[in-house]
Amino acid sequence: MKHIFLLFVILGAGIFFYNNFRSAKPVVIPTQPPGPAVNQTEFPLTLPDGFSISIFAKGLGSPRVLAWDPNSTLLVSIPSQGRIVAIADRHVTVADGLNRPHGIAFLGSTLYIAEAHQVATYDYDQTTHRAINKKKIIDLPGGYHFTRTIGFDRDGKLYIAVGSSCNVCVDGEHRAKILVANADGTNLKEFASGLRNSVFFTWHPSTSQLWATEMGRDLIGDDIPPDEINIVREGKFYGWPYCYGKNTEDKTFTPSKSCQGAQPSHIDLQAHSAPLGLAFIPPGWPSEYRDDLLIAYHGSWNRTEPTGYKIVRAKLDAQGNYEATEDFITGWLAGDGALGRPVDLLFGPDGSLYISDDKAGVIYRVTQT
Repeated sequence: MKHIFLLFVILGAGIFFYNNFRSAKPVVIPTQPPGPAVNQTEFPLTLPDGFSISIFAKGLGSPRVLAWDPNSTLLVSIPSQGRIVAIADRHVTVADGLNRPHGIAFLGSTLYIAEAHQVATYDYDQTTHRAINKKKIIDLPGGYHFTRTIGFDRDGKLYIAVGSSCNVCVDGEHRAKILVANADGTNLKEFASGLRNSVFFTWHPSTSQLWATEMGRDLIGDDIPPDEINIVREGKFYGWPYCYGKNTEDKTFTPSKSCQGAQPSHIDLQAHSAPLGLAFIPPGWPSEYRDDLLIAYHGSWNRTEPTGYKIVRAKLDAQGNYEATEDFITGWLAGDGALGRPVDLLFGPDGSLYISDDKAGVIYRVTQT
């Protein structure tokens, strides 16, 4: 009986402590500071304490867009090789013989691939990672700014980013825009315009607003115009070719036009950083990263002193209001040369961050230590 009584006393004390003192755990058991950053790559990369970076896959040529298949196998587009590759036990060619394929997306088990001139669907074998039965659903203009990135919103609408046909000009239909269509390719229409080259976009996890990176025009200086992060809303005009940044008129472009009615940028970035992939940080990362955005700076080709070649963190509040920008991963720029050029950012099911690099030919994996 004494043993049973003692058991009830211990159980009761445990319940009382849980109900009344569990919030005091951080005081009773202090939070451990993050360990030092760990770099397991061959590059002189620097990242914050508490994180580790390693090579997830290599020998890929010039990998660009990343996507997860329905079984959480990572797919990557390699436009220069005309193929899509799955990173399984070995590199498996999903589809090849394509015209500079860039965007990849899944809707259920159907694979969508955006080539320079079209979007097509495929039946996807999740065991062999092969795409078959190609069906073109959308024609797109080819040429200058060939990258076509695609993605689905929560309602299953297909979005397509199409860059301009020039550095700065009055462009044609379905150029310098983000387009939207039904999942079968029907009812293709303009979603937003005046976007010179918004190669990558994503949706805010709380507001469901569409966020996109934007590369500004060239040949008017080292520090203008700014590259941009835009919150892209349906039916809005974002300034190009007449305006840039916070609705600054491009006085070097003729014909001139008032910026009245154009949407200003949400965040201005260093000119010629060439922002590409962007990803909102998911739950599971340290609390100070909550609601923030990571952006890949592919790097400049047209600046007196090179800039970019890094991953930055844009600090945001819960509604997406901008607070500050700081470096997250640096080290790809060495002197006047670049060791790597980050492209796409994609979080995995386990909370790890995957980064494609189309110069070093690798995919990195960033984990918490």
